[in-house]
Amino acid sequence: MTIDRRSLLLAGLACAALPAHAAGPVTATDVLGRNISLPAPAKRIVLAQGRQINALGLIHPDPVSILAGWGNDMERQNADGLTRYRARFPAVKDIPLVGDGNTANGFSLERTVALGPDLVVLSRSLAGTRRGPGDLVEKLEAAGIPVAVVDFFLEPLRDTVPSLRALGRLTGQDVQAEKLIAFYEERMQRVAARIAGAGRPSVFIHAHAGGYDCCMTAGQGTFNEFINAAGGRNIAAAMLPGATGQIGLEQLLSAEPDVYVATGGTHLTKLGGLVLGLGVSESDAQASFTKLLATPALSTLRAIRERRVFGFWHLFNDTPLHVVAIEALAKWLHPERFADVDPAATLAEGARFSAIPLDGTLWIAASAKP
Repeated sequence: MTIDRRSLLLAGLACAALPAHAAGPVTATDVLGRNISLPAPAKRIVLAQGRQINALGLIHPDPVSILAGWGNDMERQNADGLTRYRARFPAVKDIPLVGDGNTANGFSLERTVALGPDLVVLSRSLAGTRRGPGDLVEKLEAAGIPVAVVDFFLEPLRDTVPSLRALGRLTGQDVQAEKLIAFYEERMQRVAARIAGAGRPSVFIHAHAGGYDCCMTAGQGTFNEFINAAGGRNIAAAMLPGATGQIGLEQLLSAEPDVYVATGGTHLTKLGGLVLGLGVSESDAQASFTKLLATPALSTLRAIRERRVFGFWHLFNDTPLHVVAIEALAKWLHPERFADVDPAATLAEGARFSAIPLDGTLWIAASAKP
């Protein structure tokens, strides 16, 4: 589905008109249940993972203006989003980098402390639940720097609302954050009500489809939560103990899922994989999708032969707008219950909160005939 750039650009610019909030002490609770108090809304934030701007840019009209530093993962994982931020906010080029925020070893504690931030935002992974050593919070606080742990990746259905609320309060954008939360919860509740009592078709999500050896997927959390929320059953949940991992092609073929869903992004362009995302044309997305479905091994799957195949933007996995992907997935799995639901309209409404336009082909469905 291609989203018109002009309309979403206007929607994104609309959030810039929001009134500023008066300075004063602010307090929030992060996803680890920690209380964070600041003497005033944060004005010098370090995002250990640059992609946390996906959320910050939904609640703050100029998120770049309050960044003291950020991780360098945007260049690799969301180059098109970074291009849009550079176009809208030229000051992006001057934001200091604090290393690769994907791992604790890649994140530079020394560089972060030297920047003198009034708040550091860490993901659950870096706070020690997945890859990190678990002491970054302690080390930063020992240096006198407040830390907030937020997350939209590992367990998004649990952590999205408290993460948004914490970011909103700590940046003085709590009114905008609560508006976004209301939108998010209304859409999620609508999906939950529609799937109540429905059967759960089996689903396989092929992550980074076509770009790497088959088959990367989600085990517990991440996209598994998308599938559950949309009324499906993830075949890989019983195969993988962690959040993500890889299963063998033979395991996939033996499981014969009812529905096959690929994720893609512009990071797969040079690898010959599924290309979806900001700025991607419908024709380019369709060409890459057709190529993927013609892969000899995959084409033997019954779901592909019978055209129960779909794809969505991989980076829905780390933004509050994953509600759009869940809605699209629910519509694919239960078309009779979602005939009047339009995920494109939901995205357009969500884009009203965004500091950048969210145009491009962000999801795709196979035609009835190959």
